[in-house]
Amino acid sequence: MTEQPPIQPTPVGGLRFNTDTAKLEYFDGNQYVNITTTSPDQHTGGTRGVIAAGNNPSVWTGTYEASEVIQYINVATTGNSIDFGDRTNDAGLPASTADRTRMIIAGGYDHPAMINTIDFVTIASTGNAADFGDLNYTRQNMAAGNSPTRSIVSNGSHSGAHNTISYVTTQSQGNAIDFGDTVTTRSSRRACNSPTRMVIAGGGDPAFNEIEFITMATTGNAADFGDLSQATKYMAGASNAVRGIFANGNANPNYFQVMEFITIATLGNSKEFGDNTHALSHGGALSSPTRFVHIGGAVSPSYTNTLSYVQIMTTGDAVDFGDLLQPQEGANGSSNGHGGLG
Repeated sequence: MTEQPPIQPTPVGGLRFNTDTAKLEYFDGNQYVNITTTSPDQHTGGTRGVIAAGNNPSVWTGTYEASEVIQYINVATTGNSIDFGDRTNDAGLPASTADRTRMIIAGGYDHPAMINTIDFVTIASTGNAADFGDLNYTRQNMAAGNSPTRSIVSNGSHSGAHNTISYVTTQSQGNAIDFGDTVTTRSSRRACNSPTRMVIAGGGDPAFNEIEFITMATTGNAADFGDLSQATKYMAGASNAVRGIFANGNANPNYFQVMEFITIATLGNSKEFGDNTHALSHGGALSSPTRFVHIGGAVSPSYTNTLSYVQIMTTGDAVDFGDLLQPQEGANGSSNGHGGLG
């Protein structure tokens, strides 16, 4: 009898041509997924990152006043952000996520109350946001992610922390629908995603280190993924289709500079990636298939306008990208080329 060689597991990112569908596919760790036939280059000449909200009491005066300004960058280059348009409100700490053509901005705190408003912008154009619909609750400080079809938000706070997950179909307009619940009840969490999974990490208050995940095409409750290396809230999270990065954050009284990464298709604890350019909290992040860009942040009472970046599939310290229009914390963003879109 001739001994057969052992069957090797398919590596994450492995390619195949599906002769039944005549499409090229890649293995995401669980299943083969179609490689998208559209790209950011077709829509915006490269991955466009869009940045919304942000607050700084020396710039936007008033009780918990936040910026209504939306900004954008070309993720493949370096340079300062450019004015895009305005939101329909100036709520602080909304959640932002996007598909190839549309970014949504959901919830936030607009003094004197939380709001449930969902705005959207068309990424390839510039201009003011328009009404999309409403969340099924009033909430601020949520985590957000996107598949090619769904925009999903989770957790957040309103008179305490919550474990709710909700979603909308990004290319339709209307109100959010219940998805399920996270394992833990937290606020100030952040997320990253592949086309199939959304991974939600950290949060407070106080700070925690749990990481959970959901399968975005289904509905249902989250499951345990692993742990961050340290308990952290107010991080920034973004990814390509394979690797997610979580950066900075705080656990009172400590502010962190470290960045950590996970492999989205597997389960397990995060690993050290490198350091950001500053120790800070309340920053945001967005990504392309190759780059993670960190947005603003603060070590109270000092605010920064710094944009920094790393190459996602390497490890190492961040370098300067450019500047925001104003120093601010609580700004968040997304792009038309992040990991949830393939």
